[in-house]
Amino acid sequence: ALAPPCAGPAGPVAPRRSLAMNPIQRPEMYIIGAQPVCSQLPGLSPGQRKLCQLYQEHMVFIGEGARSAIKECQYQFRQRRWNCSTVDNTSVFGRVMKIGSRETAFTYAVSAAGVVNAISRACREGELSSCGCSRTARPKDLPRDWLWGGCGDNVEYGYRFAKEFVDAKEREKNYARGSEEQARMLMNLQNNEAGRRAVYKLADVACKCHGVSGSCSLKTCWLQLADFRKVGDLLKEKYDSAAAMRISRKGKLELVNNRFNMPTQEDLVYVDPSPDYCLRNETTGSLGTQGRLCNKTSEGMDGCELMCCGRGYDQFKSVQVERCHCKFHWCCYVKCKKCTEIVDQYVCK
Repeated sequence: ALAPPCAGPAGPVAPRRSLAMNPIQRPEMYIIGAQPVCSQLPGLSPGQRKLCQLYQEHMVFIGEGARSAIKECQYQFRQRRWNCSTVDNTSVFGRVMKIGSRETAFTYAVSAAGVVNAISRACREGELSSCGCSRTARPKDLPRDWLWGGCGDNVEYGYRFAKEFVDAKEREKNYARGSEEQARMLMNLQNNEAGRRAVYKLADVACKCHGVSGSCSLKTCWLQLADFRKVGDLLKEKYDSAAAMRISRKGKLELVNNRFNMPTQEDLVYVDPSPDYCLRNETTGSLGTQGRLCNKTSEGMDGCELMCCGRGYDQFKSVQVERCHCKFHWCCYVKCKKCTEIVDQYVCK
């Protein structure tokens, strides 16, 4: 494990939730970089507001985490009918958040992951007064002559803070046992935890060589976050294998189909079926696929047949400008020409 007991997912973790939905309600409030006034931030629960007041300097990094989560969501779903776009400006991910679908599961998970990622890195860079470099114990399999102690990303602190802040809103709710509202709350908590664990799981040892002329006679190692794209890729895999759940009378999530294995804390879950996202529907948050670019030769989700939901597509020509005929000049720059090409593109009717 990367962390001592109780420091992160290795310890006894009670699932919690709060920010994954609401970096997200008004992300520009976090993203602009101004020090937010906690009472003016819409969408915060009482518990989140208290944490905001105690940790105001964290808010700008929560904003960075929200922004990276949005970008990653849009990248992962760029070729899908639902492409992580929004119907209105009240929520970056759109009204899809109101439905407990697979897509909502992914947005909660990637948002929680974004917060862990941003806070962990801010600790390492000395941006926060309440944390510093990672204090993770030396990995047992690290060669004895390698030094452990470079300044690592503080994923333990990032995990704990994100858990406290992101889960706070759900934990403050008190729904009737076995209700649909309780099912959605438990779903949100599960997906937040899966997002945090994805960052934690992918953090790995990084090392740097020291010595005369790069001889690598000595190595210093530390804990380093994985590139956030890897986190997005992992969560997209979890999205594809997400488990359909329902609430039991005892107030626990249970599998709709018992033939499948019970999800672990690293897996995504959902309680509502997804809309088809073919047509615009503001109730579900579907923008529809009219006007979306599609790939005429692909048989996948980005292909015109599936993307356009059988409605057909229009063809048009566009001019693309690319760098070409690049030459390296001594020393030391590359000089290129600009080439224009007329290409066929296709958009859904």
